[in-house]
Parts: sequence; C-alpha cells; structure tokens
Amino acid sequence: MPPGTGFDKTRRLLTAEHYRRVFAAPDARASHRQILLLARTNEQPGHRLGLVVAKKNVRKAVQRNRIKRIAREVFRFQPSQPLNLDVIVLARRGLDELDNPALAKLLREQWSRLLRTSQHNRDKRPC
Repeated sequence: MPPGTGFDKTRRLLTAEHYRRVFAAPDARASHRQILLLARTNEQPGHRLGLVVAKKNVRKAVQRNRIKRIAREVFRFQPSQPLNLDVIVLARRGLDELDNPALAKLLREQWSRLLRTSQHNRDKRPC
C-alpha cells in the first residue's frame, strides 16, 4: 500500500470519550433508514472516523466486517475539507442487505449530506 493511503490511528476515534463527545452534541447529522452519520468538529488535523455496527442490527460477523471495511474505504478516499470532523457511522437494521456498490454509494451520499450540513451549521454560528 502506498504511503499515506492507510487508515492509521490518527484517522480513527479510539476512546469511549471520543465517541461520547460526538454522541453528546453532534454538530451535524445525516440520516437514512439504514445508516446514521453524526459529526462534531475537532481540533485535530483531518477527519477521524468511528464505526458502530452492533450485532443486534447486523447479525453476522462477516457482514459487520464488510460494512466496516467499506465505510473505512469510502471515508479514506474523500477529499480533505477545511472542516476537521469526528464522524461516527452507525449501522441500522437492513444495512447488511445492500451489496458493496450500493453500500459505498449510500455512504458517499450520506457523507456529502453530512459535510453540507456541518458547513451550513458552521456558517450559522456567531463569530
């Protein structure tokens, strides 16, 4: 793998506190019947990703791993933005029924919505 294309620890939400911070007060959200994306601005350089794929919603480990792998790939290849976000991808029931191209397309669409929402919310904030 070429340098700089991996998914190292600096690009991930690692601790419960990181997740708690986003869940407690998200700045933006993008919702779909099968997936929810929450985001909050961070002080780190670049975006960070957290994945929540519960066994309750996606029964088979193979499917949970597939969803996480595709989410990481979609996230990794997004162009950088001026906004640094901590993003949580929360899988809902039925997400495992999508094939890989449909899942990737859904994630890209929701990512775009999330960025638009976060940019809009940032522009509305008083200086």
